[in-house]
Amino acid sequence: MKVFKRIKKAMVATLIAAMTLGAVTGCSSSKSGSVSADSKTLNFGCTNFSDSLDPSSIVNAAWCVSRYGIGEGLYRFDQQMEPQPYLADSVESNDDKTEWTFHIRDGVKFSNGKDLTASAVKKSIEYTFQQEKDGKGTAHPSQFLKYETIEADDEKGTLTIKTSQAYADLSAVLSNPLFVIVDVDADTDMADQPIGTGPYAVEKKNEGTSLEMVANEHYWNGEVPYEKLNIIFIKDATSKYMALENGDVDVIENISNISDLEKVKESDKYNVSEVVGGRTGFAYINQKEDRPLANDDLRKAVLMSIDDETLCNTTVGGMYEAGISVLPSSLDYGYDKLKDATPYDVEQAKKILDEAGIVDSDGDGYREFNGDGKNIELSFLTYDSRCLKEFSEGSAANIEKIGIKVNVQETDADTEWNKLTAGEYDLLSTNWLTVQVGDPVGYMENWYSKSEANYCSYKNDTYDKLYEQLLVETDEDKIKDLVQEMQQILVDDGAALIHGYYKGNICSTKSVEGANVYTADYYWISTAIKPAE
Repeated sequence: MKVFKRIKKAMVATLIAAMTLGAVTGCSSSKSGSVSADSKTLNFGCTNFSDSLDPSSIVNAAWCVSRYGIGEGLYRFDQQMEPQPYLADSVESNDDKTEWTFHIRDGVKFSNGKDLTASAVKKSIEYTFQQEKDGKGTAHPSQFLKYETIEADDEKGTLTIKTSQAYADLSAVLSNPLFVIVDVDADTDMADQPIGTGPYAVEKKNEGTSLEMVANEHYWNGEVPYEKLNIIFIKDATSKYMALENGDVDVIENISNISDLEKVKESDKYNVSEVVGGRTGFAYINQKEDRPLANDDLRKAVLMSIDDETLCNTTVGGMYEAGISVLPSSLDYGYDKLKDATPYDVEQAKKILDEAGIVDSDGDGYREFNGDGKNIELSFLTYDSRCLKEFSEGSAANIEKIGIKVNVQETDADTEWNKLTAGEYDLLSTNWLTVQVGDPVGYMENWYSKSEANYCSYKNDTYDKLYEQLLVETDEDKIKDLVQEMQQILVDDGAALIHGYYKGNICSTKSVEGANVYTADYYWISTAIKPAE
């Protein structure tokens, strides 16, 4: 699929605000970790998305291995979400798009000095799938790749994958970090020190606080700019800004407090890279039959009680664009043709509950089902990243206005994911890149009732049939029509609480150049980030 047709050019354009006046006061020579004091060390600040670095353990772990420059994939997305050759330098397929042969690039080594072979690639991919099969990993690579066999020919340097369904472009699928290549035979702990082919290698993991990394002396794709790389975990949004301002970090990902971001943009000390791409902030709605939101009337009223425009434009200061669908309006999947089934209307929401017998029978301010005296209480899980905490708290305040009690619980990304997969929530905020393999097929599986990735117990027979058609469809126009119809079904059923569509950023001091945000959001650390000349 030619993905650039799916993303409006105006929405994926990267903005580089590079002011040229003044020195970086936050990076004075007294700061031993800053680039101006030590041009051989880069300090990168970010949210800690996963305590594990085993790509099979959890989705966030796979993304971290890619983002931190530890591991790489066979292919890599460019800014238009087109897959480009990387660890593989070519691919061929048969006519029915079910057999794909990748040629593994010559001369690539893992950071431990071992050669990257077709057999090593095969082991890496199969490891992630086996972990999923054994229940040891929750990354769910099968959500994106359905294969029958993988064969490696080290003499020819080829990897052949036979799939159980046709794929428009398997190289796009393998650009997903779930398929990052690591040395599974290495004598290191995969969770703490995975061995990849990226420009940097983990030297030490300080649990929950930082990663100490060094340049990969065997790197295949040019000179590695820094001898040392420190990944420093910063929990909250304001602390990210302060870390940049104080010179504790040279680069920071996603300053999500709008006032702090405006300070950075207005200053002559920093570079700012921004992109609006394919990310949606939303809350899963648990519709398991024993959970409150399985009730259609309650779910509809909850969605109608939330003032999306105010939350996006005021609460999070324009960091998100309000919307109604699980797919962003920036993607060309018929968003403009969708109709909102639950527009903001507090009085109508109250009326729906009253007519459904969901009332406050004892006058304590909270409603019960059929006046049974037991207040309805919703658990709302969130974590502090990309304004999700603010959305959760703001949504909860809105919902309480219609007499529904909401308990917001802030946790970390790993814990939230584990509770999601276990179904231990009512509402759960998250932020997804919706076109992880260049199209939304894998993402839309979140609401396919026959999928293990359906963590919200949503079920709609028509949606399931359309999704099954989507799996085998390769015509771009037909895919677009199917996805549009599926989106409307989800909107009509109130399948998810949509926060909005996110605008990502990466900010850096003037002592660094090349720190740009990517549409795919898979790549933070690369050899493009280097000391400014």
